[in-house]
Amino acid sequence: MQTRFKQCVAIVCCLAFALTLAACATPAGRSAGQVVDDGTITTKVKAKLIKDSVLQGFAISVDTFQGEVTLTGAVNVPEQRERAGRIARETLGVKKVNNLLKVK
Repeated sequence: MQTRFKQCVAIVCCLAFALTLAACATPAGRSAGQVVDDGTITTKVKAKLIKDSVLQGFAISVDTFQGEVTLTGAVNVPEQRERAGRIARETLGVKKVNNLLKVK
């Protein structure tokens, strides 16, 4: 009987802990899961840009907030700017792209 009681208490504690974590939010009102999702999107976009033979070597910064990607930095020609924007748009999870890349 005592073992069963301990198991029930452990289950209730685990559920309470899980619910508490689920309710946690950042100062911007986002859950931990949303922050992780944005980080994953940023990593995927950066990896694609680094692997791209045309865009290799350019300092392109990628920031993501709620699935919205912002690209900043500089490229040599307008075609490179467009290519970077297209790569970001085609990445899974991206809702919108703000292409702020400057052409030198």
